[in-house]
Amino acid sequence: MKTYNVGDTFTLVRACDPYRPIYYAAASGDFNPIHLDPEVGRQAGLGGAILQGLCTLGWAVDCFIGYLGDPGRVSGIKVRFSRPVAPGDVVSFKGTVTSAQDGKLVAEIEAVNQRDETILKGATVEGRI
Repeated sequence: MKTYNVGDTFTLVRACDPYRPIYYAAASGDFNPIHLDPEVGRQAGLGGAILQGLCTLGWAVDCFIGYLGDPGRVSGIKVRFSRPVAPGDVVSFKGTVTSAQDGKLVAEIEAVNQRDETILKGATVEGRI
């Protein structure tokens, strides 16, 4: 049986290829043009098209699942996005266990892009252990 300890860390790196917003739109139904049309993204002040935030959130949860070992044991998540992810970005996620007791595991996840700009800070994920 796996043991979980306060201070344990886990990581995941994901690249946002140019088609990722299109793939995610097809899977989620989020066809907002800021995700698909670079000109619309520029007009919105985003510098171009951006990845859907829920895709970024999915990657953060996937990072936690890699540590937890079972997606069915994820019981909660709270996140605040600090910066959008753009096609071409490489996002590095790092999680740290902050509590592991009474059958509940809590971790914080942070993410930065290849320019060391914060994408997520202080995201909290919970799981049953």
